[in-house]
Amino acid sequence: MAVPKKRTGHSAQGSRRSNWKATKPETTKCPNCGETVLAHTVCTACGTYKGQPVKLADKAAAAAATAPAKKTAKKSTKKAAKTEETKVEEVKTEEVSTEEVKAEAEVEKTEE
Repeated sequence: MAVPKKRTGHSAQGSRRSNWKATKPETTKCPNCGETVLAHTVCTACGTYKGQPVKLADKAAAAAATAPAKKTAKKSTKKAAKTEETKVEEVKTEEVSTEEVKAEAEVEKTEE
């Protein structure tokens, strides 16, 4: 097995790797709805490919592909609801603490 005698320098290594560029995926506009779509794929917005509607089974697969996005929205609403609950609790504790301070001030006045 061949073993290199010397390490490859940074410049030579960089020159060799100069063609390792990542390419952007090709996108097109759907002729039916105008949505941006990956080339040679079914439009997730309207379920057409090359201007023609896709079979029912493929629509279900496309709908399943978009379904996780809907689930994340539900999770975010649950988180939002939880944060609202904690904010309400914080406001209640602040109200209680101000009432306690007022009560303590009145007790001190009466003691004097």
